[in-house]
Amino acid sequence: MLKHLIIDGYNLLGVRGRVGPAEGETASARDRLLRDLAAYRQGKLHPMTVVFDGWQQGLGAEHREHRSGIEVVYSRRGQRADQVIQRMAEEFGGDCAVVSSDREVADFARLQGAFVIGSLEFERRLRSATKAPTSSRRPASPDKDREEPPRRRPDKRGNPKKLPKAVRKRLRQLKSF
Repeated sequence: MLKHLIIDGYNLLGVRGRVGPAEGETASARDRLLRDLAAYRQGKLHPMTVVFDGWQQGLGAEHREHRSGIEVVYSRRGQRADQVIQRMAEEFGGDCAVVSSDREVADFARLQGAFVIGSLEFERRLRSATKAPTSSRRPASPDKDREEPPRRRPDKRGNPKKLPKAVRKRLRQLKSF
């Protein structure tokens, strides 16, 4: 089943290092992010909502728009994107995945049953999914791109090659993204 992706927009831009003091730079960085997410969405087909802060310069009401199949939400003036994301996580519950490195948002989303992906981890997946394959390069070995799974503590009993149940579950969930 496809999960609804709720993305903390400025948090993801911060991981990219694309949030600048000038409004024009921020607007172009938002547009690039939305283009990358639209390309990612074509391959994965997850419904997506990207939430941006509007608490300092936003309108008096929450603003929503659709761009390239992605719902973009700007929080209203005086409200942070975190509050909008928490409200949406509560609404969708276990049928959503939240992309944010903000601990408060992540903890709240987990309590609601949502799957949480850190912004840096999602950015890596986004970058690898939107890379344009070139015919002149030899395809990379799948072992090089695979992340090393976490190691077990040496004092654990049982099969040392088998990861803990929670880690195996998280890795299974990550495969769909």
